[in-house]
Amino acid sequence: MVAWLARSVGRSIERNMRMSLVTETPPAATIEAAAHFERLLAFETDCWDVHESMTNGSVDFALLDVRGRGGFDAGHVDGAIHWPHAKLIESRLVDYPPDTLFVVYCAGPHCNGADKAAVRLARLGRPVKKMIGGIEGWKDEGFDLVTR
Repeated sequence: MVAWLARSVGRSIERNMRMSLVTETPPAATIEAAAHFERLLAFETDCWDVHESMTNGSVDFALLDVRGRGGFDAGHVDGAIHWPHAKLIESRLVDYPPDTLFVVYCAGPHCNGADKAAVRLARLGRPVKKMIGGIEGWKDEGFDLVTR
């Protein structure tokens, strides 16, 4: 009995020692994982999907570049509207129907301008998604920018 217990404990310790940093925290249950990732997709889109929608003419959103003038002029997505996040106010939204989906982007993962814009739009009762990756993600995909 003692020998069996020692072997069992030894296997358990060996198994724990082989555990990677990835599996150290077990994955969520699949139903929870599906709900989590579906929720993310409700808040985010990516450069590829925006590009594909704009290329095939199925643009059912307003794309906002929320960076400063210098960034926008240096290169932006063709068809994007320059609208710095600090200037997203209700009185300037009157030309857009209330159900207009706004897709916002900034410089990239190192920038929180898109998050600030998304908060402002959501607080104004407007549907919004963030284009993850921003302008850096757009360039990483190999998509063209336009300049002013």
